[in-house]
Amino acid sequence: MRIISGQYKARRITAPKKLPVRPTTDMAKESLFNILNNHFYFDQISVLDLFSGTGNISYEFASRGTQDITAVDAHYGCIKFINETAESFEMDIATIKSDVFKFLEKSQQKHDVIFADPPYEFSTEEFAKIPQLIFKNDLLETDGLLIVEHSKHTDLSHLEHYSHSKSYGGNMFSFFSVATQSETD
Repeated sequence: MRIISGQYKARRITAPKKLPVRPTTDMAKESLFNILNNHFYFDQISVLDLFSGTGNISYEFASRGTQDITAVDAHYGCIKFINETAESFEMDIATIKSDVFKFLEKSQQKHDVIFADPPYEFSTEEFAKIPQLIFKNDLLETDGLLIVEHSKHTDLSHLEHYSHSKSYGGNMFSFFSVATQSETD
């Protein structure tokens, strides 16, 4: 994987093979950040990266100037890798080793962008729990976006606060906002 844009553009990151991850593809990540670039000033937002894995999404935000980034993952190896990589790039990424659902139940901090990349094998109920907890606990800023990455075989359009989806190969991003109708197109 590589960083697409910003201060660390074109830097390659190689995660250990033993990590239980499926990093967002460069093509999908580039498309996602083109969308986000039209909605946010990266140096003025707070980002929560859930199921952060290798930290791929966090690095991209940091490279583009985001200062307030929190990466949450339950796997010790993933958190260790993110900490080591962030330190080598001199990126300020806070990491939390926690089950994401337990973290969301306790968290009280609002974010402008919440990105969730859970395992594609999750059931529809497990996927649904992510936006349910985020909106129930009021973790998204009024103009913020929740983006859930999932396989094209998963449909989240029936969930409350759903706005729309974008497909990139076998990857999909479903967008959710505080208002059920969003201008994220």
